[in-house]
Amino acid sequence: MLGFGYFELLLWTSPALLLAFWAQMRVKSSFAEAEKVPAPLSGAAAARHILDSAGLQNVGVERIPGHLSDHYDPRSKVLRLSEAVYGSRSTAAVGIAAHEAGHAIQDAKNYAPLVLRNAAVPAAGFGSSASMWLLIAGLIMQSQPLILCGIAAFACIVFFQLVNLPVEFDASARAKRLLVEHQIVADQDMIYVNRVLNAAAWTYVAATLQAVITLLYYIIRYTGSRD
Repeated sequence: MLGFGYFELLLWTSPALLLAFWAQMRVKSSFAEAEKVPAPLSGAAAARHILDSAGLQNVGVERIPGHLSDHYDPRSKVLRLSEAVYGSRSTAAVGIAAHEAGHAIQDAKNYAPLVLRNAAVPAAGFGSSASMWLLIAGLIMQSQPLILCGIAAFACIVFFQLVNLPVEFDASARAKRLLVEHQIVADQDMIYVNRVLNAAAWTYVAATLQAVITLLYYIIRYTGSRD
């Protein structure tokens, strides 16, 4: 019967974990570097300017606690910026704020990958909470159907991660273009924005890679147990 080894899985996913660690370090270092480069607007003001220019006066901009907890809420139509971004006049702040504004523009234009990602949220939430329990129950009860259900639930997480990649890449591309178009960041200072957003993109790549490798591990162990 199928068995999942924690250390074996850790070995499988170690490249993705190392990539995630490197990406997080890059985010911290590039953000700290870009914080030292001034911008004419705060993160909140830059986001408001971009949103208004796109005709999205209905989208709010709010301050939230936490470090780099910035996100766009498509249900409430609110762009939420962390303390380090909301009031800061730096290329780091306006870069992240513009990225989140990019998500709001995607939402307004019904950008297909974002629509698909939003539709996949319930399934991904179910997979996140149920997959491990189903796998554990299947192992304890020696039930391959339960294990297969657990693998299928985890596949929902992988699908969400894969769909999320183009959404994040597109939001960053929009942010870089809009910051230049609206003259919020000078051409020579865009290198700092690029470093921050590119480093953040690698965190999504690492998370997706880890999920894909984990799913492949489960599938290989499952199919091997049936031979």
